[in-house]
Parts: sequence; C-alpha cells; structure tokens
Amino acid sequence: MPIPKERRNYKHEAELEKKRPGAHEARMERQRARRALDKKGVDRTGKDVAHVKALSKGGSNKDGYFLEDRKKNQSYPRDSNHKPKFTYDKKG
Repeated sequence: MPIPKERRNYKHEAELEKKRPGAHEARMERQRARRALDKKGVDRTGKDVAHVKALSKGGSNKDGYFLEDRKKNQSYPRDSNHKPKFTYDKKG
C-alpha cells in the first residue's frame, strides 16, 4: 500500500467506521478469531485469519475460520498484467 502524502486523520476514520452499519461487530469477530488462535498457541506470523464464509457476506466465527496467506486472503487472482482475472458485470 502506498504511503499517503498527507498525514492520516485517525479521528475522522474512526467516525466514518462508526457510521458504517455492522463495522464494529465485524471487527470484533475478527479480533475474537485472532485471539482464539493466539490462545491455542498458533503462530500467525505472515498469515491472516480467513473466515469460511466472509464476514461481509454474513458469516461469523461459528461458520469457521482458518489461517491463510495474506496474499490469498486480501486479493483477487491476477493475470500476468496484475489485473484481476475475473470481471463482474453490474447485472450480476
């Protein structure tokens, strides 16, 4: 991620997050999953906690979570030109 030229306004970002419905609950679900793995003694170095059903799609920790490489969890599959392989039309 490129470094922004201006300083980040964390207070403004926090206010925006509070306005988004469900943002706080989803963040808490992610945090509970990370803490559960830490409590089990799992080494999370270089990994993300991925959910079987994405939290943004209505999933929860009850649906299951696992460790996944950051690149796989945070990105779309890309072609040799670094463009997403799949294109989605607005109809569906």
